[in-house]
Amino acid sequence: MYNPSKPFKHEMLKLIQETWDTPYVKIEKNVYPVINKKFSHAEIDHTDGIGSKADYHWQQKTFKNAVLDALAMNLNDIALARATPYKLQNHLAIPEDNHSIMLEIIKHLSEECKKRDIAITGGETNQQSSSFDITITLSGFIHQLKENKLKPRDTLIGIRSSGLHSNGFTKVREVFKEEVRKEFTEPTAIYSDLIPDLDKTFTINGMMHITGGAFTKLKDIAKKVDVEITRNHYLHPQPIFQELYQRGVPDEEMYRTFNCGIGFILSAPEDEGNAIVKEIKKAGFQADLIGKTTKGTGKIKIESMFSNKIVEF
Repeated sequence: MYNPSKPFKHEMLKLIQETWDTPYVKIEKNVYPVINKKFSHAEIDHTDGIGSKADYHWQQKTFKNAVLDALAMNLNDIALARATPYKLQNHLAIPEDNHSIMLEIIKHLSEECKKRDIAITGGETNQQSSSFDITITLSGFIHQLKENKLKPRDTLIGIRSSGLHSNGFTKVREVFKEEVRKEFTEPTAIYSDLIPDLDKTFTINGMMHITGGAFTKLKDIAKKVDVEITRNHYLHPQPIFQELYQRGVPDEEMYRTFNCGIGFILSAPEDEGNAIVKEIKKAGFQADLIGKTTKGTGKIKIESMFSNKIVEF
């Protein structure tokens, strides 16, 4: 039976307090943590969770990977605004009153936050009868606001995904039924640690995290250009995407639903593309030039890696 007094809360608070020593905030313990900022920049907030992928994490007890997924979905998105993350709050729901699991999850979250100078300033844990989820609200500050948009004659740089990431799992479940694969709990790659240095060194015009909506998301930053993505056998889709296609998911749905091996896209002037790829590889990611932009009206054209078809959005 669920114990609403939460006897584990003191242990959890200790883990949270370990994140309070950062260059960005000073936290004072009170009824609730009191936040004193050490900066005066514009800020953004972002909230996301891991969706139905959480069901697979719960089945396989891959809780560290679940934490990485929840962080990635927020960190990668605020990177589009060139924001520095500095604090977060979380909501943890599990389908049974298991204190050790709750503490394990908060321990992993605390460890990842300490690596990135992110203070955990609060959250909520509760038991729900049939679901597991980790939802995070992440705050970041912006040194200099810059529009995120593709420009004509940009080159496109694709950064390889770690697999399915955290989107498309309704379709995954439809295709694979009750089958559970190790690929279903592989954590989402975190690109936000990479972006600030690239943005300082190069002319990054546009960025997109390829998540829900997949490659159609490029339309959000392609108002006055057309995008052409060409076949790239260096960043070929992982086997799980090939299998989804072979099991009947058509080309257009693949590129509308899944990242197909590319988790993050940057755009930059053509003469900087190769140097950017080189720096990304130095940081331990796979990357390559995957296409270009031309003056246009926001059309997206993709040479499918699964067939000879051209996908257009």
